[in-house]
Amino acid sequence: MSANSPEPLRRVDVVLLKAGRTKIRYEAGLLTDDGNRVTVRAPWAGEGVRDFGFVRFEPGDVFTEHYWRDRWYAVKEVRSSDGTLKGWYCDITRPATLDGAELVVEDLDLDLWVSADGTEVLRLDEDEFEESGLRERDPAAASAATTALDELDTLAHTQQWPPSS
Repeated sequence: MSANSPEPLRRVDVVLLKAGRTKIRYEAGLLTDDGNRVTVRAPWAGEGVRDFGFVRFEPGDVFTEHYWRDRWYAVKEVRSSDGTLKGWYCDITRPATLDGAELVVEDLDLDLWVSADGTEVLRLDEDEFEESGLRERDPAAASAATTALDELDTLAHTQQWPPSS
């Protein structure tokens, strides 16, 4: 490879855990790792089309995903196959770990959607979070999760979006 050729992307497996089990695993290209924030890019890893009503994830969509080692969330920029920004899907998670070629995050059920134009900010799955039993099992994690959701919601409503490193 010549000095002017870009380095090939390092591949990592994104492993999303939920309730101690692997919810989904998919391959992504590692874009950056500054020691705190890890950014990867991957095609939509779900089966077929997933229509949430406020957005559709479908084959050809590209996700640029930002994970932090010190924050309780992940922010995923979603673009259609033609590059049009659909918005940002945010998972409330425990801080991420990158161990070798595995980027591991634990989903804590809470989510936030921010539309491409920033006019729609939706808090999602709060009922699932309450039913998960996390408040009883791990009150500190439950508190960190709700604080993270509130932080993202505030950032989205104050035009400080998306969150920076």
